[in-house]
Amino acid sequence: MNSAVTRPLQIQVNDATRVSALWQVPARPLACYVFAHGAGAGMDHPFMTSMAAELVARDIATLRYQFPYVERGSRRPDPAELCHSTVHAAVMTVAEFARDLPRFAGGKSFGGRMTSQAQAASPLPGVRGLGFLGFPLHPAGRPSETRGQHLFQVDIPMLFLQGTRDELADLSLLQTLIERLGSRATLRLFRGANHSYHVRAHAGVTDAQIRAELAQALAEWMRALTESDQ
Repeated sequence: MNSAVTRPLQIQVNDATRVSALWQVPARPLACYVFAHGAGAGMDHPFMTSMAAELVARDIATLRYQFPYVERGSRRPDPAELCHSTVHAAVMTVAEFARDLPRFAGGKSFGGRMTSQAQAASPLPGVRGLGFLGFPLHPAGRPSETRGQHLFQVDIPMLFLQGTRDELADLSLLQTLIERLGSRATLRLFRGANHSYHVRAHAGVTDAQIRAELAQALAEWMRALTESDQ
């Protein structure tokens, strides 16, 4: 396992708002991933912690951070504009102390969607691509493409890492959307995984193996984009 330095940080979002963050960097980082959490849990959720460790093991640094509502101890997500400002502030924080590292952004579910909305509204400085861990295309049981329409305003590469049982992304709708996005979008499916990347007991693979495969796919994608830019 690649040894890593872990550093707690504070990110200033605006004059009134500051959030916690955690920077983890391996000895020889190839890139960094600005990693936003899902709607129902913060940056210390076991999935977030596990994925950060898996990425560090593959020479990818991570910046995990809280959205303000989680920092306040609330369960109700902030208005989209404040979430977008938080994403921008997190990206700028990385730019300040890791300016030589290729930068990518994204996150789990809600965090990934807030990152893509932020990019669509005002491009994230220096970010080369967006990686989504379970893009939430619609609410459970209400299939729709509405939440994906802003992706057509994203002009950098996107990677969708999606479980085939994801209840927040009807697979046929997601595949159609990604086809329409064209070469900027790549879909990688994880058979038997739901929105939380949980697999059933008879799936022939464990949740931990799924997380390792997720990290490998994300790291390889970032590495390939970094090498293509050189």
